[in-house]
Amino acid sequence: MSFVNTTFLNNLGSADRAVADSQDHGVVQVDKQGHVLMYNKYQSELAGVDPSTAEGRSFFTQIAPCTNNRLFFGKFKDGVAAGKLDEAFKYTFTFKMKPTAVEIHMVHDEPSDTNWVFVKKAA
Repeated sequence: MSFVNTTFLNNLGSADRAVADSQDHGVVQVDKQGHVLMYNKYQSELAGVDPSTAEGRSFFTQIAPCTNNRLFFGKFKDGVAAGKLDEAFKYTFTFKMKPTAVEIHMVHDEPSDTNWVFVKKAA
């Protein structure tokens, strides 16, 4: 069961910044290589990275290098290559912040051919 609202998940192709910013979790839209296309307010506040700094850069190597490993980036690459990205797992962010436990859900939205990384601070 994902922490992401089903209505939001079912309409990713039409999600704009206002909709992304209204979510109660991090929303990071990335291309197939992991370059950030959209970085929402929640994620910006959690990570201490301004959206204008994140967008256009590699999420896995430049914005959140603590995710550049087999567990995180590896799952992303494998899912994108298979065309079936839908991975949910617990993780600990460590870059530019004290260790922060989070829940991750990464998905590929087939209708819009877009990739998404969702982040929610663990309770």
